[in-house]
Amino acid sequence: MGERIEDVLAHYDELLREERAHRDDPAVQRDRHTDRDRRLLAVGPHTGRLINVLARSLDAPHILELGTSYGYSTIWLGEAARAAGGRVTTMEMQDYKSRYARDMAARAGLDSHIDFQVGDAVEMIDELTDPIDFVLLDLWKDLYMPCLKAFYPKLAPGAIVVADNMLRPGGENVQRYGQAVRAKAGIDSVLLPVGSGLEVSRLASA
Repeated sequence: MGERIEDVLAHYDELLREERAHRDDPAVQRDRHTDRDRRLLAVGPHTGRLINVLARSLDAPHILELGTSYGYSTIWLGEAARAAGGRVTTMEMQDYKSRYARDMAARAGLDSHIDFQVGDAVEMIDELTDPIDFVLLDLWKDLYMPCLKAFYPKLAPGAIVVADNMLRPGGENVQRYGQAVRAKAGIDSVLLPVGSGLEVSRLASA
């Protein structure tokens, strides 16, 4: 994987450990609804490694990440893109998060493989012209359904879609997504108890 990438992932892992160590602090509990944009909200190492393996299995994939946040999963996907001869398009609503993620990608030596976009995900998906081979869906849960509607027609044959947080925190929005993606033509899908729960779906090959 390379020392620079491993150093960046180790940095993120340390930040995650610090967040988890303080999550029971009374001040953190009081601010749990207002500080979400300051937290990593990262997928974690098990999910990171799985999406890396899945994306690496594709040939020169166009990878779409919906929800850059601070860039933890972006590093895993960027490494897969570099290894497989592909590229990542990652989308984030908050520009300060995207800037942080871009800086970390540069530190890892992966920035040339990643296109950072800031704005409304659904609108930006509509502007994509190239087929999509891999999707990581990990943004606000009320956007799962609108994003699915936007990216499904753009999926290449054999494309893989991974949706995070299907078990934790779960909820009505992700349940609706799970039902909807399984109802799409040509999709096979399975719910995996990895990380916070992953719905892994694959479009049939041509």
